[in-house]
Amino acid sequence: MNHSSKFLMLKDIAILNSLSEDQINELAKRCTLEKVHKNKKVYETGNAIDYVYLVNKGSIKLGMIAECDKTLIKDIVYDHEIFGENIFARNVVRKDFSEAMSDATIFKIPAAFFKELVETNSSFANSIMTIIIGRLRNLEQRMQNFVFLKAKARIVDFIRKTADRKGIKIGVDETLINHGMSHKEIAYLTDTSRQTVARVLGELKKDNLIHFSARKPSKILIRQSFQLA
Repeated sequence: MNHSSKFLMLKDIAILNSLSEDQINELAKRCTLEKVHKNKKVYETGNAIDYVYLVNKGSIKLGMIAECDKTLIKDIVYDHEIFGENIFARNVVRKDFSEAMSDATIFKIPAAFFKELVETNSSFANSIMTIIIGRLRNLEQRMQNFVFLKAKARIVDFIRKTADRKGIKIGVDETLINHGMSHKEIAYLTDTSRQTVARVLGELKKDNLIHFSARKPSKILIRQSFQLA
């Protein structure tokens, strides 16, 4: 992709609004736009921290493998969201992994240039710090939910947060989400089991609080009654 096309795409991304036109122009020169196919890793645990990534289109899951070999899904990032941004610690290799949940296009930003942008633009630095703190708070909230909420409440909380973040209004009182995850992946994200996720979603559908088809279970239509419950 040529420089001018990348410049126009980057200029429309909200997280970059605090950058000057000259900085976005330089970013367009330095970064590359790459396609990542579904289920392919963007980076793996142990890879060198050479880039920060910005999703143009698609969804990427961020996770870690525990010593017991259990996978922990830390977060899901969508269009125009940044990931791999925590490059300011002393680590020189990744402790986590990132994997495309759908065919995606991502901007790869050299880590050294990303640091330069943060160091020379305080507004942009504040935006990145807000993202890092937000992700830490989300993990803290998940820990609290694990202790204080039952499994069903954690799955309901996942649906609500996904709707707030990525929901599309349908008509007056319904919301559509396309989370793109399997029951197993939702289980990782809600600290439950695959069987529990399937059971709870089935119960919510039976109660007409949500609707999804057997062919496309990752697309969930959220009724107004669910939103008000």
